[in-house]
Amino acid sequence: MIAAAAALILFPALMAFSAFADLLTMTIPNRVSLALIGFFAVFAAWAAMPLDSVLSHVACGAAVLVATFLMFNRGWMGGGDAKLASATALWLGFEHLADYALVASLAGGALTLAILALRRYEPRFVVDSPRLAHLCDATEGVPYGIALAIAGIAVYPNSQLWTLLTAA
Repeated sequence: MIAAAAALILFPALMAFSAFADLLTMTIPNRVSLALIGFFAVFAAWAAMPLDSVLSHVACGAAVLVATFLMFNRGWMGGGDAKLASATALWLGFEHLADYALVASLAGGALTLAILALRRYEPRFVVDSPRLAHLCDATEGVPYGIALAIAGIAVYPNSQLWTLLTAA
């Protein structure tokens, strides 16, 4: 039971960590994506996820990696965002990929509007903060890892792995 609880908490915790890391540093550490991949393998095995499901989830993560790498290559998203989206897709699978993309798009749109407002009005608490001042810099991108994390956390309770873990 403790292992199941840890498995259910770990994914959201890694998502939250990636969101805060991106907010504060505009970087999502590679170790987050690697941890998500490694823990997926551990928890899928522990929950006795059927092999065909595991392979489908791996294919989903790989497909998202190809798509996001192309977006990264065109300058449309950061490399950390591409890796985080792929590792998250691994956990969610094709069954929930559209939901993940929709929630990430909506959260990303709201986030972008908030960043644009910050850049226009430059509130003192942001400009004077050594950790947040980059948010007002128009040459910086948007910390989209926040939107990806929100979407991952929102969709995860519907995933096959969550269902298997809560039944264990």
